[in-house]
Amino acid sequence: MPEGHLIHRHAREQHRAFAGRRVRAASPQGRFDARPYGGRLVEGVEAVGKHLLYHFDGGPAIHVHLGMRGLFLRYDDPATQPRRGTRLRLATDEVAFDLIAPSRCETMGGEQVAALRASLGPDPLRGDADRGVAVRRLAAFTGPVGAAVLDQGVWAGIGNAWRAELLFLAGLDPDARDVGAEAAGRLWDVAVRHLALGRDAGQVVSDPAAPDERWVYKRETCRRCGTAVRTWTLAARTAYACPLDQPAELGRLAR
Repeated sequence: MPEGHLIHRHAREQHRAFAGRRVRAASPQGRFDARPYGGRLVEGVEAVGKHLLYHFDGGPAIHVHLGMRGLFLRYDDPATQPRRGTRLRLATDEVAFDLIAPSRCETMGGEQVAALRASLGPDPLRGDADRGVAVRRLAAFTGPVGAAVLDQGVWAGIGNAWRAELLFLAGLDPDARDVGAEAAGRLWDVAVRHLALGRDAGQVVSDPAAPDERWVYKRETCRRCGTAVRTWTLAARTAYACPLDQPAELGRLAR
């Protein structure tokens, strides 16, 4: 599933293409009624965690969640025929974006958008994210920190790859509980810094000096120290940790 850094990258690219412009809208697949959006002025495109919101002048938003299989295709020639299965095409005279296989593509009124926002925790990539709220939510979580960061109601936008790499960078065992405010703040600051790198690069970047490498995610050995990476199931996803760089005792004492 695309994590928050890619959703923010999509939002930035499409905001630049559409904001302040009137768009042509179609659903070649026929599974979304795009007719009310044809010729409408796009006020903006934004990301909230793993969710995309398209805001239009005087009407409801379009909400998109890519899920596991969703993707966008960009065409610099908007006359290019869309692929079969395209759920939504938005286009101007200069560019077209096709949405394929999302888990959600739906109309959302103002109250629904507000409810979506309220259901999500702070997003490390949003300028309006409140660090204090983020720290309090993580510190108050009663389960393992590795479950907390995947809970979109605690922090929004983080998936399994970022979970593995951010917890490594913060020196926290994914199984650690009651990590406390100091460790929660340290992890938040790491997330803010590295997710921005990932957004700009279009991939998970946990080491700016080697952006294509990972520290522990899907590795047999830790890239820093060579210790065998520990793997287990946590919050229905495979967790990865280095027993040396993310010691369980340190995780318990992190606060």
